[in-house]
Amino acid sequence: MFVYLLCLAVLYYVYRWIRELPRVSDKDRKYVYITGCDSGFGNLLARHLDKEGFRVIAGCYSEKGEEELRKACSGSLTTTHLDVASEDSVDRVAAMIKDKVGERGLWAVVNNAGVSVPSAPCDWLTIKDYKGMLDVNLNGVIAVTLSVLPLIKKAKGRVVNVASVFGRISPTGGPYTVSKYGVEGFNDCLRLNMAQFGVKVLCIEPGFFKTNVTNVDILSRSTRMLWDRLPQQVKDEYGPEFLPKALAMISGKVAKISDGDLMKVVRCMEHAVAAVRPRTRYSPGWDAKFFWLPMSYMPSCITDYILLKESIPITGSN
Repeated sequence: MFVYLLCLAVLYYVYRWIRELPRVSDKDRKYVYITGCDSGFGNLLARHLDKEGFRVIAGCYSEKGEEELRKACSGSLTTTHLDVASEDSVDRVAAMIKDKVGERGLWAVVNNAGVSVPSAPCDWLTIKDYKGMLDVNLNGVIAVTLSVLPLIKKAKGRVVNVASVFGRISPTGGPYTVSKYGVEGFNDCLRLNMAQFGVKVLCIEPGFFKTNVTNVDILSRSTRMLWDRLPQQVKDEYGPEFLPKALAMISGKVAKISDGDLMKVVRCMEHAVAAVRPRTRYSPGWDAKFFWLPMSYMPSCITDYILLKESIPITGSN
């Protein structure tokens, strides 16, 4: 029986691999709009799709990001300043794209831009902390998508949303997981809404990778800043050992489990954009496949036990 099931599993994955091989044609006439191209996944994807022959429109937050990307890519790549948290910026770029793509429409938008700080226990944060991150990670995704959705419908193209395994399970406090849960919800409803228009909506759910989102220095500085501004009463509740242990966890566990091979994610993004039959969801990273996603299907009592067992103990007075 075991051998029979193993053979079925092997046949299924071989069939899926063959089925997913074909790529779309006329790449040189297909425009792909990517947000967050200054560094990380977005930067690598812009370079990769440019080499593959797509007409890439790369949204960068900084002039330095634009300049470096232009130097590294062909003349067919277009860079533009984009602040996904600014309605005026999003609308300006959408108008430029409309003029550029014409009646052909926009083949794909990849909502990659995102930030991970401030992240901390919920009672360390203010509503401004939440609003700031949600404006980028969630409202930015929605705003960019809606700004070019008519062009994507015209091309019967794709919307690719970069969420996270933390959109499926929430091991930490703060707005990051809230924003990623929101991206998952937006992705699911948009996928159903657009199905009858021939538009495919795909979701990328990476695990831990070495980008600015998991950058030890950025996370550590943010954690120190949040701790320093806390009222003394809250510091006393957590205890004097909490901050050094939190910083040790960031420099130890987070750094250790973060995968340095960013192309694992980029290849999933490329497949979502270029495959004739893309997957609905992609989960790059071994930690995503074998730890976080399986945990997300477990009962809350089990996941709570596992996560609390690994959490930093509170040693202060409550």
